[in-house]
Amino acid sequence: MATKKNSRRKKKSPAPATRLLLIRHGEVEARYQKIFGGRIDMNLSPRGKRQAKILADYLRAKTIDAIYASPMKRVQQTLAPTLKMNSHTQTIFPDLREIDFGDWTGHGWEAVRDKYKFAVHEWLHKIEDPGSPNGESGKTFRARVEPCLREIIQKHPGQNVAVFCHGGVIRMILSVLLELPLPITNSFEVEYASITQVALHPHMAEIELLNFTPWRDLVA
Repeated sequence: MATKKNSRRKKKSPAPATRLLLIRHGEVEARYQKIFGGRIDMNLSPRGKRQAKILADYLRAKTIDAIYASPMKRVQQTLAPTLKMNSHTQTIFPDLREIDFGDWTGHGWEAVRDKYKFAVHEWLHKIEDPGSPNGESGKTFRARVEPCLREIIQKHPGQNVAVFCHGGVIRMILSVLLELPLPITNSFEVEYASITQVALHPHMAEIELLNFTPWRDLVA
């Protein structure tokens, strides 16, 4: 006599989310604060170096499967304590460098506002289209950042990946992942030495942490 086979199939558990920890570099030298720094390869300030050490101590308790980074000095100096403390290695992506602000580079916010006639809060609108004079537009900026992002995601499914980079790069990554126009990301604060964590699920990208600064109450 034939017996019925159990037709029930075990439900597959959902694939684990890929998590990106988007980490901005620490505070830069005083002479480069409150300007359009962009391609200027500046150092961290003493305060920025303290931020980097506290950031490394915080990250030591996190599971990090891979680290990607911009080659610029302010990012490398921010990452150095993490590499030393946690015995991690990094992969440098040159295209994770900060946006090129063209003729705005080295000038303060007010000076650029007065010369080019736009409100400070509109700067990302200007970047999006047509871009700063002799600098990158939103389109060209995205064209170099997005392939880095896609490669990282493709190589590390279900893993936790730290991306040490710049404020502009973090905004562009959020723009891509959340399918938002770049200017909308002006609503997100991205401070020095901050962590923004995004979980990538099959159906959506979820912000789990936004602009977290572990050094906030510890650095004067």
